[in-house]
Amino acid sequence: MQVLNKRYPKNCLLTVMDRYSAVVHNMEQVVMIPSLLRDVQLIGPGEQAEAPDLYTYFTMLKAIRVEVDHGLLPREEWQAKVAGRQADKAENEEAVAVEAEEERSSREVDLEAQFHLHFSSLHHILTHLTLKAQEVTRKYQEMTGQVL
Repeated sequence: MQVLNKRYPKNCLLTVMDRYSAVVHNMEQVVMIPSLLRDVQLIGPGEQAEAPDLYTYFTMLKAIRVEVDHGLLPREEWQAKVAGRQADKAENEEAVAVEAEEERSSREVDLEAQFHLHFSSLHHILTHLTLKAQEVTRKYQEMTGQVL
């Protein structure tokens, strides 16, 4: 298991990011055959039966880890990636219009409040994803009979 190398305050975003990266790295080390996770649902309290399978979680968590560790894609590349996933051009045009409207209204919003909102949201999401990575690892270990 990867250990955190740096010490930051407990609720520091850097601590949460390091923890997420370490847990996903551990998940990658434990899950030797990711295809075993296909069609396996992780249904726990509050989970819907339509939740993605563990393989989907595994690939998503790895992709997010790359962005956490290496930074964001340039905006143009990210938009091209998102646009490539959308099948309907009208949806893309509508998304661009909505984004432009949000950009105009965001200029009017207090930047400190906006920062706090995004910061706390990112903190919450990374904590949630860290728990998901731990669940995927635990479930894989149960499936393969590995001792915890």
